[in-house]
Amino acid sequence: MELANKHILLTGGTAGIGREMARQLKEQGANVTLTGRNPERLQAMRDEGFDVIVADLSNAAGVDALISEWKDRDIDVLLNNAGQLVDHDFREGDPDTDAGDVCIYANLNAPIRLITGLMPQLRTRPHAAIVNVTSGLAIAPAARTPIYCATKAGLRSYTLCLREQLKDSNIQVIEALPPVVDTQMNDGNPTKKMPPEECARQIVVAIERDQDEANIGMTKALRIAETISPALARNITLRF
Repeated sequence: MELANKHILLTGGTAGIGREMARQLKEQGANVTLTGRNPERLQAMRDEGFDVIVADLSNAAGVDALISEWKDRDIDVLLNNAGQLVDHDFREGDPDTDAGDVCIYANLNAPIRLITGLMPQLRTRPHAAIVNVTSGLAIAPAARTPIYCATKAGLRSYTLCLREQLKDSNIQVIEALPPVVDTQMNDGNPTKKMPPEECARQIVVAIERDQDEANIGMTKALRIAETISPALARNITLRF
């Protein structure tokens, strides 16, 4: 896809991978609208020249408000990047059930609801794309974050099915599977982390090249391990 002059809605675009994708897409000449919740971060992106929409994607009302705010504007790319991570580890104590529910909605329900709500506009474009950012942990989970892993695995399955449904349409369905990236979400993770700028670059390249799947960084090795032995891939990640 040629990104110049394309209209892109990027969720979770005020920090981390999302912020870097917004900047790189803008450099390619795209018209990027991004969402977020933090007022200071949103203002910082406004100051960089981005169109921003305040959106809480942790519940149906927040997603529907975003769809309503978008109205009938053109959209060429829906980039579902927003996500949350919640610890859910019984070895450390009783997990917060409400926090788990919020994570499930933000990571899985919200992208599905956005895709459903914006599909009519996407269908009208000559060449459109839906990009779902999942995770290498969608392939093999880590023990301390089972809810995050489950939601990303769920979104991966949804993406695979959606791609099959839309294979004869104008809409390309792309999945990006990052490794552990150096973002606020992973502050407490001792694993070696990829810089968000590089992760963003590889996702943008995947959109430009119309790739169905972008396995980024160490996720490439994990995919190879999964091909050889799913049990081997699980053993690599479960201990984290």
